[in-house]
Amino acid sequence: FHWMVTGKYTRVWIPDPNEVWRSAEIIKDYKEGDKSLRLKLEDETVCEYPIDRQGSQLPFLRNPDILVGENDLTALSYLHEPAVLHNLKVRFLESNHIYTYCGIVLVAINPYEQLPIYEQDVIYAYSGQNMGDMDPHIFAVAEEAYKQMARDEKNQSIIVSGESGAGKTVSAKYAMRFFATVGGSASDTNIEAKVLASSPIMEAIGNAKTTRNDNSSRFGKYIQIGFDKRYHIIGANMRTYLLEKSRVVFQAEDERNYHIFYQLCASASLPEFKDLSLTCAEDFFYTSQGGDTSIDGVDDADDFEKTRHAFTLLGVKESHQMAIFKIIASILHLGNLEIQAERDGDACSISGQDEHLNNFCSLLGVEHSQMQHWLCHRKFVTTAETYVKTMSVQQVVNARNALAKHIYAQLFNWIVEHVNKALHTTIKQHSFIGVLDIYGFETFEVNSFEQFCINYANEKLQQQFNLHVFKLEQEEYMKEQIPWTLIDFYDNQPCIDLIEAKLGILDLLDEECKVPKGTDQNWAQKLYDRHSASQHFQKPRMSNTSFIVVHFADKVEYQCEGFLEKNRDTVYEEQINILKASKYPMVADLFHDEKDSMPAPPVGKGTSSKISVRSARPAVKAANKEHKKTVGHQVKSFLN
Repeated sequence: FHWMVTGKYTRVWIPDPNEVWRSAEIIKDYKEGDKSLRLKLEDETVCEYPIDRQGSQLPFLRNPDILVGENDLTALSYLHEPAVLHNLKVRFLESNHIYTYCGIVLVAINPYEQLPIYEQDVIYAYSGQNMGDMDPHIFAVAEEAYKQMARDEKNQSIIVSGESGAGKTVSAKYAMRFFATVGGSASDTNIEAKVLASSPIMEAIGNAKTTRNDNSSRFGKYIQIGFDKRYHIIGANMRTYLLEKSRVVFQAEDERNYHIFYQLCASASLPEFKDLSLTCAEDFFYTSQGGDTSIDGVDDADDFEKTRHAFTLLGVKESHQMAIFKIIASILHLGNLEIQAERDGDACSISGQDEHLNNFCSLLGVEHSQMQHWLCHRKFVTTAETYVKTMSVQQVVNARNALAKHIYAQLFNWIVEHVNKALHTTIKQHSFIGVLDIYGFETFEVNSFEQFCINYANEKLQQQFNLHVFKLEQEEYMKEQIPWTLIDFYDNQPCIDLIEAKLGILDLLDEECKVPKGTDQNWAQKLYDRHSASQHFQKPRMSNTSFIVVHFADKVEYQCEGFLEKNRDTVYEEQINILKASKYPMVADLFHDEKDSMPAPPVGKGTSSKISVRSARPAVKAANKEHKKTVGHQVKSFLN
């Protein structure tokens, strides 16, 4: 045990509340049984560092200076948290290197500025080289994938993981640019340019400003780039996962809705957009809840030009583009409806003269009086009869928000589908390289169902990473009979089980969604009863309506309020039927071939305010069959 021979002048790392880790030197020989170590810190102060009797809490040893700054962390004598952080810090601050290897993994630090290391000549410099021969770089990883695809005749994937704001989306874009350059198509189909043009479109409709990141991806995407026998790009296909729909109707302080809304508002004065009746983003409820509607250094009108150019490059017809922008604008008008309470608050109405209602209906080509009526009433179906009830202001607002989210989600899917059509090829695909870019781990002042889903996705991705780097690597050693002590690595299966196993958090959530009088509060209670003993679950001392999950990256406290509503994700059938009858074919089509993504709510007093899109048949029968499709269920299946 190396500590037994450690004496004076050995350098160690000790935890520090401000700097995380501090370097220190041992100035008195350590003997077995000593209760403390005498250390001298870098500022010359001397301190006693307490250690337990077994000597199991001895500080981490510091690497010799000659190794610090190594471009591969596996070359360090000691590989532990302070050693890794110190090495990355030295490389970043002293040599301006943002990239460092850790074996087959590339560690990237976000410099929060544009660096001149991604030009075409840099791509050509890395093309054809071996991974260890050049400085660490995203292009080296991309070249490795390209080379292995060709050499081993195996499909490859590049997985980009990291917390929110770490720079994942930019890394994914550079990897794609590398493939577009080295795998340039032999013909003049311009397919590489189309593959790259998918980025500004997806960022406009799927990225937004959060307090952690001005261009945060609020959906997951996996792009497969297809190659022919000679390893030229022939096409691509994109799969997207779980868009954060709630952002369409709500933004926290200092956050924004999706970029596309602001891009369109910034371009509202263009003559072709006169009919959209838009003004600046501050004037619309759905784009102004976060406060400041602009982002430093971003010109929304300029970005909108790029978005339109990308649509055109991908062959989206001018008329279709106009239809997209009309639908985006209609959502903003929907958010500005004035809802007036009547009588004792159990009923309300929207004026026939409401300009936003008029704009909404004319932009979507739907029946004005029908929409006016069904925004404020609901149809209630039992096995015996159907009757119409009025709704309170809060119920109307909830239903209106659900409709806005649903319209946006359907539009998002339509755009993804059309991007894929543009990238599709009839040539036989020989192999592919996939690039996975998902939303990063995040924690805010208030964390809700969205953060829970995002962090669950990251928990699964981390497990994939652990499995890949540790389990598989060590199995390789075993197979080749290399003498090797198994590393005990952190396996986060227990945390994943807490979330997705039988009677785990998601299972109990789905159960509570089936209960006629289910509430967020009752669900929280069931979580406490069931999981209080779990090492990854905690109940906050001061709250009965939130819970803590100990994730691999951090402890996160989630507020239960709204979980049931967001998990059910239901919209009114009557409102959807009006949209299906739109005089504009594209609008009608958006809602005709709906995916089975709408869970039907249980029938009972507690939830009679929501009838699912898919429950045209008697609601009682439909409810049981379609419960499986809650949002939580969808997340679980896409992750698997």
